[in-house]
Amino acid sequence: MSAAPEPRLEKQRYRWPVPPEGGWTADDLDRIPGLPPHTELIDGSLVFMSPQRKFHTRTMWLLEQALLAHLPHDLDVDREMTIRLDKRNRPEPDMVVYRAEADTGADQTWYAPEDVVLAVEVVSPDSQDRDRDVKPRKYAAAGVVHFWRVEADADGLPIVYVYELDPARQAYTPTGIYHNKLSLDVPFRVEADLTQIYSRGR
Repeated sequence: MSAAPEPRLEKQRYRWPVPPEGGWTADDLDRIPGLPPHTELIDGSLVFMSPQRKFHTRTMWLLEQALLAHLPHDLDVDREMTIRLDKRNRPEPDMVVYRAEADTGADQTWYAPEDVVLAVEVVSPDSQDRDRDVKPRKYAAAGVVHFWRVEADADGLPIVYVYELDPARQAYTPTGIYHNKLSLDVPFRVEADLTQIYSRGR
């Protein structure tokens, strides 16, 4: 028994972008019309994001507030901006801390890896393999020094897994796992009460 076509999709007759020979490039990501928000480029292939869960949204809000409260003056933070790692890879971390001098203005769509101090990924059910393996390997190979991976515990609270680049191996080394409270001195001093994810400071 076959499933009936979904009427909304039938009406729209959406045409998926057909990749050129050799796959898409980092420059193509800014030129392909009609891409869904937060489309990434991984190994020349387009990766589309699923709708975000509340855990994902609130975790980003909590960490953004913590980072903004502690950032040195020469650094800044953005949500969901791509990093142009090479010609075939422009992943989009959930959050990036970057050198403020790399800000080129309102039309900017990506940062170079040498300007990124920290990449943060909040893991979703459909992105586990990418966030736990594929993307950190690529960030490390490109020289992004600090990486955080954030996952939900059994109670829906964030657990922050912290990594630092081992330049000799071009791979990340784990430096800590944080439950309830995040407290770090590198790449700068930052603290966050992870239990406040749903309170918004109330």
